[in-house]
Amino acid sequence: MAPCETVEPQVRPGVEEDLAGLTDLYNHFILRTPITFDTVALTPKERMQWFLSHPKDGPHRLMVATESSLPGPEGPERLLGYATSSPLRPKAAYSTSVEVTVYCAPDAGGRGVGSALYRALFEALAGEDLHRAYAAITQPNEASHRLHTRFGFRPLGTYEEVGRKFGRYWDVRWYQKELDGPPGREAPGSGREADTT
Repeated sequence: MAPCETVEPQVRPGVEEDLAGLTDLYNHFILRTPITFDTVALTPKERMQWFLSHPKDGPHRLMVATESSLPGPEGPERLLGYATSSPLRPKAAYSTSVEVTVYCAPDAGGRGVGSALYRALFEALAGEDLHRAYAAITQPNEASHRLHTRFGFRPLGTYEEVGRKFGRYWDVRWYQKELDGPPGREAPGSGREADTT
């Protein structure tokens, strides 16, 4: 038997047909891990508002990684993971900051799925008016720490015992990454606004 080939996952914007698979994947982390602080499994209907808050353009994106579940490019897709950029806080002055997250299927670890998702996400965000990306990582999570460090995130600090799940308290470490924003744009009031003449 020939050894299995590792095929680069296909990464694309999420579509509504992905919602059931996205919900199933997220429910795995709800029910079996402290990675998310949600505690009750969700239905696709309950996740629809979340899905709709990540359009195909703008600063709040949803990227999915898939592979063909059968040989050939026309085989049905299998969801390997997803990454999002979401509002950091609702107040207007936070609009140039996003919170990013990535979830990979339990059997997709070590295949570069998280890296492929973040590459695609940050490429999609490159032209947006964004200044910083933040990530919150429940501790301990060495794999997520390595992934975020590879993408230029640095730790900012830790909220100690900030969430209770599975009968214990968990720490959350926050990470920050600088984003370029659109070329030639400076923050209003910085005294370095781009010349528009």
